[in-house]
Amino acid sequence: MPEAAGRRTGGIPLLTVVVLLALVAALYMVFIYAPRERIMGEVQRIFYFHVASAWLGMLAFLVVFIGSILYLWKGRLIYDRIAACSGEIGVVFTTIVLTTGPIWAKSVWGVWWTWDPRLTSALVMWIMYVAYLVLRASLPESRKKLQFSAVYAIVAFLDVPIVFFSIRWWRRGMHPSDMTIDPQMIHALIVACIAFTLLYLLLLRVRLDVQRQQDRLDQIRRTILERE
Repeated sequence: MPEAAGRRTGGIPLLTVVVLLALVAALYMVFIYAPRERIMGEVQRIFYFHVASAWLGMLAFLVVFIGSILYLWKGRLIYDRIAACSGEIGVVFTTIVLTTGPIWAKSVWGVWWTWDPRLTSALVMWIMYVAYLVLRASLPESRKKLQFSAVYAIVAFLDVPIVFFSIRWWRRGMHPSDMTIDPQMIHALIVACIAFTLLYLLLLRVRLDVQRQQDRLDQIRRTILERE
């Protein structure tokens, strides 16, 4: 068993190095390569982490959506586990979005929060996926629990495209629908998004390995209880 576990986690150190290099590159691009924004100043650099976190949150919820569909279709436990682990990561990075956004807004517009269409829909999305995790944690382990969680996750995903398209559908609020920014800023944003995507892959890989070990321990406990 240790050898098998070693084979499964063997790619993690290499991926960790890649992620660290990508994050260092992103920091360089954000704080050195990208120019200082003329009006907002240094606080504008929150933009790169804010947008990259938003991208990562929606990517994670897309994986939850796909994993849930595959679980209902194929019935394989691995798809449920991928969905659950990706949901945890998505909630973490959506929390970062909802934290960095108000910090940026307060510095630039003088307000912490407005019921901007994108802010409101993002908050609803966060609440729905927190509820998804609470649901999974509160129900006893069973096939019905996994099926119900998968159906809930599919329905919850309906809010993700609403968040993405909100500034185009409702042209009001603090989020601009059309932006013209310096090409160097675009380069920095692209590198930040790539770095965060690689970070997501690493976190998902590690979280799945932890979940596999937890499933093994649960199976061992059940076997011991059955023998007693």
